[in-house]
Amino acid sequence: MRSLGMIPVLPAFSGNIPKGILRLYPKANVTRLGPWAHFNCSFSCSYILDPRDPLFLQIGSLYLSQVVKQFGTDHIYNTDTFNEMTPPSSDPAYLSAVSRSVFASMTSADPQAVWLMQGWLFFSNTTFWQPAQIKALLHGVPLGRMIVLDLFAETEPIFFYTESFYGQPFIWCMLQNFGGNSGFFGTVESVNSGPFKARDFPNSTLVGVGMTPEGIEQNPVMFELMSELAWRKEPVNLAKWASLYALRRYGSAEDSLAAAWRILFSSVYNCTVPHYRNHNHSPLVRRPSFHMNSGLWYEPADLFKAWKLIMEVAPAHMSKETFRYDLVDVTRQALQILVSSFYQDVAEAFQTQQLPELLTAGGVLVYDLLPELNSLLSSDANFLLGTWLEQARALGLDEKEAELYDMNARNQLTLWGPNGEILDYASKEWGGLIEDYYAQRWGLFVQTLVECLDRGQPFKQDAFDQAAFQVEKGFIYNGRRYPTKPQGDTYEIARRIFLKYYPQALKRL
Repeated sequence: MRSLGMIPVLPAFSGNIPKGILRLYPKANVTRLGPWAHFNCSFSCSYILDPRDPLFLQIGSLYLSQVVKQFGTDHIYNTDTFNEMTPPSSDPAYLSAVSRSVFASMTSADPQAVWLMQGWLFFSNTTFWQPAQIKALLHGVPLGRMIVLDLFAETEPIFFYTESFYGQPFIWCMLQNFGGNSGFFGTVESVNSGPFKARDFPNSTLVGVGMTPEGIEQNPVMFELMSELAWRKEPVNLAKWASLYALRRYGSAEDSLAAAWRILFSSVYNCTVPHYRNHNHSPLVRRPSFHMNSGLWYEPADLFKAWKLIMEVAPAHMSKETFRYDLVDVTRQALQILVSSFYQDVAEAFQTQQLPELLTAGGVLVYDLLPELNSLLSSDANFLLGTWLEQARALGLDEKEAELYDMNARNQLTLWGPNGEILDYASKEWGGLIEDYYAQRWGLFVQTLVECLDRGQPFKQDAFDQAAFQVEKGFIYNGRRYPTKPQGDTYEIARRIFLKYYPQALKRL
């Protein structure tokens, strides 16, 4: 990192300790936190050593000195003691003492230490973190010796209501993505203007801009825009920038490609819904029910228009990997919209007890649309489940460990926990995953509805959820090795899908 001009940030002691320490230090001031994100206490409920306990300074100093000995230091350290965890007291004196003690554990090992802290906690628990509490935590550290990451600033800027973090330096960050989810998304207007608003804010303590996504292998245009803005003195002309992006990305001045990107920038990449979080809510990647979120922040017609423009010029550009990626991605997005539309047909047919219509809509969804999507994704190396799983397996030292890593890699994409504690949080639209996970759930849903209508029985969500869980768990343990190389001709598959589904897409607008 240093050879590339990057400043490494080293981990400091956060206070999280194993329960076993209490055997050695039974008088230590330790608090056990509550469960996190529906996990029971065998997976959460951390033990936190009170930073005011002398043992905190002892452990923190010893730990950090070993880290520095191993890696050297550039004097920047990160720790997030209360990230998505509620402190045991809201007393400002307590919170100030906590941050003062945490910082002391850093400076005891490195007198030049600067604490880099995520500002997410102030957003994730606004009930607890009122102005007095925020200020107390921040002012426990000398001004200038802490840098706060305004983690989700394009949507939920914290600097705005904390008087620029009450004097502590901060970095304006674009989060953009939760869970590494597939799916087009962006907030280009906010990203384009946000850093400059932060810079011009009264008494601003802005010291930089950054990117803090939970996953990066999607929506490359957003990361390119944000990277470029770091070098700009003022916002860009978004329409012009989108046109030039098409030129840079494909090496082509084709008017249709520039027009397609201008449309995408003014629609799907310009979410202006207040407080919107980019989790892919599409029914495609969620466990089926009658209460699914199929709402969009953009007009589907705009996406279909861009899809047509890109498809029309595809033959001349298939030699470019960037174009092939975008052709797959825009077609994937179009089919994602259509899944929602067919889902609505299925739901309406069931609720009006129209079995033929249910069989038709459900049949198209399960036996054609989803298989076509799987074929499309399987034709490009960037959309393969097999690559993800084989990378995990390669880390194993023997076959048993490889199987464990394979299981965990699958679990992280799907159940995220033994019982679906964060179900589908990290959903991906990949070849193999569509076929053996999402399509299987949808097939079970449609089959269940058909049986309910045929037998004159009501649909019971709880019973379906239990059956779906067996399908989900079955995928995790199916033992199948998935392809790591693309299969099929991307253009021919995309063209077949377009000719089949574009007319339907227009009818469904």
